[in-house]
Amino acid sequence: MNIIEIQTNSLKETEQAAIAFSKIVTPSTTIIFHGDLGAGKTTFIKSLCKALGYQDMVTSPTFTIMNEYENDIPIFHFDMYRLASCDEALELGFLEYFEKGHEGICLVEWPENVEGLIKVPYIDITIEKINDTSRKIKIRSVE
Repeated sequence: MNIIEIQTNSLKETEQAAIAFSKIVTPSTTIIFHGDLGAGKTTFIKSLCKALGYQDMVTSPTFTIMNEYENDIPIFHFDMYRLASCDEALELGFLEYFEKGHEGICLVEWPENVEGLIKVPYIDITIEKINDTSRKIKIRSVE
């Protein structure tokens, strides 16, 4: 399994990393994001969505669990931070978004709260805060 590591030293560099990453994102791609609060997951996602052509506001769906961004390729942005269990995710219809052949792009923050539910290949992005401006971004593909 290949892991790509990138260190960014400013918000602008983190945004540029997301833009570069967007070039490999295709319909049916699932991307999960790991990182502590304030690590930059939502910042990366905002830049990724913009690079994919979505021009409206992108916000973390902490209270709504999922935001759908209407785009040429629909983008489904999940924030699982407030889920108490995998059962709660199942009740909300979470798995419907990860069926094979789904045409949207799924972005999942706090995937550890639904561990084991995503059974399709995905890209795992871990963002680690080094200091106020620097981040270590690890990207790996999981089959």
